[in-house]
Amino acid sequence: MADVAKLAGVAISTVSRALANPGRVNEKTRVKIEAAAKTLGYTPNAMARNLRVGKSNIIMIILPGSLHYGASQIIPQVLQSINQSLIQNGYHLMIANLDRDETSERHILNLAFGGTVRGAIILSSELPEVGGKSLADAGLPIVSLLLDMSGAELPSVVTNDRGAVKEAAEALIALGHKRFFYIAGPGDNYHDIERFGGLAEAFEEAGLDPNAIVRSGGVLSYQFGFETGKQAVEDFAELENRPTAAIAASDDMAISFMSGVQALGVRIPEDLSVVSFDGSPVCEYCHPPLSTIEQPVEEMGRAAVATLLRRMEGAGDREPLRQTVPSRLIRRQSIGAPPSE
Repeated sequence: MADVAKLAGVAISTVSRALANPGRVNEKTRVKIEAAAKTLGYTPNAMARNLRVGKSNIIMIILPGSLHYGASQIIPQVLQSINQSLIQNGYHLMIANLDRDETSERHILNLAFGGTVRGAIILSSELPEVGGKSLADAGLPIVSLLLDMSGAELPSVVTNDRGAVKEAAEALIALGHKRFFYIAGPGDNYHDIERFGGLAEAFEEAGLDPNAIVRSGGVLSYQFGFETGKQAVEDFAELENRPTAAIAASDDMAISFMSGVQALGVRIPEDLSVVSFDGSPVCEYCHPPLSTIEQPVEEMGRAAVATLLRRMEGAGDREPLRQTVPSRLIRRQSIGAPPSE
């Protein structure tokens, strides 16, 4: 820090303020300091700073987007579970909203590098990164929740997306369904790859033709689940030989899809069985009640906090990087045997 101050021509305390809380330093000075830090390759270490000024008791959770992330109650359930676990252990929760723009990502990195937070949980998203600087460089314990990042040496708490969808597909195949309609999230998304993979595996093991799976969506993010479901209605209506079973990658997609196809005269489950993924409480109150794969988000939230606390105490280095908490299929009136040919 002294080297950065010397190169920038400012006091060490000014460098400290600029890196910990950029809003307290004028723009011209901040730019000089950031340029000097970049030239020298200086990266402030939050853990080292905490040793000097006292350890923070704030844990940051980084959300994948707006708090209006779909209509499901998955995120509120996760937040409640994590918050309760942190409070019980003497920590406070800070919510960071990751909109994937430079301003929000820079703000998150400033909090991390400045020593404001003691650790971080990142929810279903990649690590924030700006100008080649990543959250992983802050020296903070980090746990990924709902997204497997164990390959990048990041402790991850996930569910069995692939296995759960495979189980649901097998249940539908056992009822006699052979033609499926899949409503997808973004095609390059971890969850969609895993969930569609489960359906494909169920087809392969049952000896069914993979061409009998009609795929819709694959463009919009999960945040726009209702819009994806509406588009799926149009895609389904155009099919001559309509599938008898539909699996949606999220509850929101299934809810809007189910409403739309019923308006076209499609009976559920007499003409079409529908299963979704997430397990939002609202599914029980759909018409008919929607079968869904319930993610154990509360249990996963507690597991993420426990993992993070052990990492903060230096006691989790020998634990497996990936923890899998299984989901379960809740069967309701939206599924049944296919219509007779």
